[in-house]
Amino acid sequence: MNVKRVSKKSKKSLSGSLKSLIIVLIFLVIAAFIFSIYSIINNERKAYEISESEGVLRTLSDSIESSMENFTEVSRLIITDNRLVEFLRADADKVDMGMINDARFGVLDILYVTGGADSVVVFRDDMIMMTTDRTSYEYDRELIQDERWRAPILEARGRAVLSINGNGALKRKDGRPVITIAREINDVLTQKRTGIMLMNISSDVFVRMLGKLNYKNICIAGNDGTYIAGNENLEKYYPGKMPGNSPEHTSFDADEGRMLFSCCSVGDVPVIIMRLSPYGSEGIPYGLLYVMIFLMVFFIIVVFAVATFVTKNLTRPVYALSAIMEKNREAGTLEQIDMEVAYRELDMLKEGYNNLIVHVEELITTLVDKEHSLRDAEMRVLQEQIKPHFLYNSLATIGFLALDAGADNVHNALETLGSFYRNFLNKGSREIPLELEVKIVKDYLSLQKLRYGDIIEDVYDIPEDTLRFIVPKLILQPLVENSIYHGIRLTGEKGTIKICSRLERGVLHLTVRDTGVGMSREKIEKLLDIGSGDDKEEPLNESFGLRATIKRLRVYCGNKDAVSIRSEIGEYTEIEMLISRPLNTGREDEQIIQGNDNR
Repeated sequence: MNVKRVSKKSKKSLSGSLKSLIIVLIFLVIAAFIFSIYSIINNERKAYEISESEGVLRTLSDSIESSMENFTEVSRLIITDNRLVEFLRADADKVDMGMINDARFGVLDILYVTGGADSVVVFRDDMIMMTTDRTSYEYDRELIQDERWRAPILEARGRAVLSINGNGALKRKDGRPVITIAREINDVLTQKRTGIMLMNISSDVFVRMLGKLNYKNICIAGNDGTYIAGNENLEKYYPGKMPGNSPEHTSFDADEGRMLFSCCSVGDVPVIIMRLSPYGSEGIPYGLLYVMIFLMVFFIIVVFAVATFVTKNLTRPVYALSAIMEKNREAGTLEQIDMEVAYRELDMLKEGYNNLIVHVEELITTLVDKEHSLRDAEMRVLQEQIKPHFLYNSLATIGFLALDAGADNVHNALETLGSFYRNFLNKGSREIPLELEVKIVKDYLSLQKLRYGDIIEDVYDIPEDTLRFIVPKLILQPLVENSIYHGIRLTGEKGTIKICSRLERGVLHLTVRDTGVGMSREKIEKLLDIGSGDDKEEPLNESFGLRATIKRLRVYCGNKDAVSIRSEIGEYTEIEMLISRPLNTGREDEQIIQGNDNR
């Protein structure tokens, strides 16, 4: 059965996967930490700046709204001044410069007490005008007389209406904007409209207000985007529409870094407050960041500690066990693992491998024992098959001599036959030295010569160094018998049987050569193809001994190439046997030989 080995490269290693997992975990932790820190810092800085901006904008908005309420109260006082009321009630033909100046001084007296207003102008319904500042302003009389311009003021029914530059009805000659508080003036007695008052608040009021609050990144603009006070560079950030009274915030990136733009409107005042501030470090929660850094470092240390523990107590022992198993595999041995492991699971793995080794050894022992038993049984069967076969031939020879010759020849034949069987039986041994095997063949040929006479000549070339080599018993006789009956006898002429031996690198080369009729290539292949089933088709008496000997040698040597046959038709047949068993020089073989000689 072929076992397919799994390549080591086909599977990922545990240590490599663990290292990759650790790297990924650390990367994810660091990435999550950086993202969290970035998010926390940005959110906290933004929250801080929003809170700061809302505080600033609400404070400034409250201040502006309070200031405008004060000016609104001043405007209410002005329209009740007696000299101004007299100017408004007088007929047009009675109004002169004296009356206008009296009204002017009356308004100025109130302004001097309260302060802050830049100018006050009053238009009678007949458009006769009184103003506290005759040189700084320009007025659009046509617009003032336009009903559409007057509509918001008249709809307020005496309440203050605030606008920028009087909704276009006036402007300072120096171009500076003003907040205009407009009121409809009604006679107290008749409740009829007598005129319209425009009270102008200078932008200096807002400049002083910003100075007191020390705000430098604030811009105050009109609801139409007109710059009023503060940082004029912020005018370009005007949102284009009036925001609500609650601050609105927008974050964006600029050359200076991350910026926060905030804006809001101020009650009923037609102005918008804008603030631009960079994200600073004031809102960063350093305490929380230190805790997070500590937790991240602690987590990385724990990951490395776990990785070190797993590597030391799991992957390294597994690699060690695997290395021992691989060493056993490469060496072709079945050795148990004798290595101390710290944990029960690894010990279970080791014991499982050791139990497997024990089981495999038991199986191999069982199989070897069965194989030996099978070989012994086969050799016994073959020997038992050979014994009666040869015995019948020998008895037939002796019977022929008894009919054809005198008693002396019968006696000699029986003596030779007795010597043959003494060597053949040899106390039941299945292995004998080559010297004894050659003696058996010589006795056998002596018996055959009694029958066939001089047609058989035997020649021996057996060096001294091969005589003690242990061989299976009765391997030469069947080959010699085959040479006689299937080789030399069929030629009808005298033939020679030559037996040679030599040692080469511990292997005995044993050759039987005859000058008989030879063998065809087909017959040689059939003889050597024992085990394929073809030999069963041959008659039992045709080359039976040769076939049995080939089988025995292959079983004995465990090698299919233990026997080779060379032949030429009409010339010769040579059978060579290669027996790779150690040379035996012990006393037991001498006793076997001597015991047979003394019988």
